[in-house]
Amino acid sequence: MLGLIYDVHGNLPALEAVLDDAPAEFFVLGGDYTLFGAWPVETIEMLESLDAEWIRGNGERWSADPGAAPEDDAVQAAIEWVRGELGTQKVGELAALPTAFVSDEARYVHGSPVSDVRSFFPETAPDEVELLEGVEEERLVFGHTHLPFIRRAGDIELVNPGSVGIPLDGDPRAAYALVGEDGSIEHRRVAYDHEASAAAVRERLGPAGEPFARRIETATF
Repeated sequence: MLGLIYDVHGNLPALEAVLDDAPAEFFVLGGDYTLFGAWPVETIEMLESLDAEWIRGNGERWSADPGAAPEDDAVQAAIEWVRGELGTQKVGELAALPTAFVSDEARYVHGSPVSDVRSFFPETAPDEVELLEGVEEERLVFGHTHLPFIRRAGDIELVNPGSVGIPLDGDPRAAYALVGEDGSIEHRRVAYDHEASAAAVRERLGPAGEPFARRIETATF
């Protein structure tokens, strides 16, 4: 069984809850591992203990190149903090991860095949043809929007496992997905002490952590 872990965002308790719940032998790790959370180092250490394929998210790209990130005071402060926690070498290693993992029937990316910040939503959008250009696999797995769903775009099945660390669908439980031996997708939610995770963000990141702590608490953007 394959586990799909996306958008952990340094939320170690959420990741621990997911790994305790997941009956998976192998994982695809879909990016945005540390930025905006209180436990970047511990999160990476736990993920490195897994048998997994890793891909890069915009969080890893931004952490290595802050100038590519939004000119938002909270975002820039969070990047500066996570760079200090992880160190230059680890930040560089994460930024050098591949942008996609491709299996026989599925392609795994962070946002979309053409961008790590442009992605898909539960409702069809006009730019989907562009975002799917060149995709030949039957299934596309992605994250970034933190909204778990499955739907079709023509002949391609779109799968968003949801976010482990900062769900944005109104449900604060950690979200991930499993791929069964028959290829079926199962979305799963796991309760954990999300209020404690939010408090840890406020404590460790200071005022810059407030918007990210609120997202953890409310599961909304």
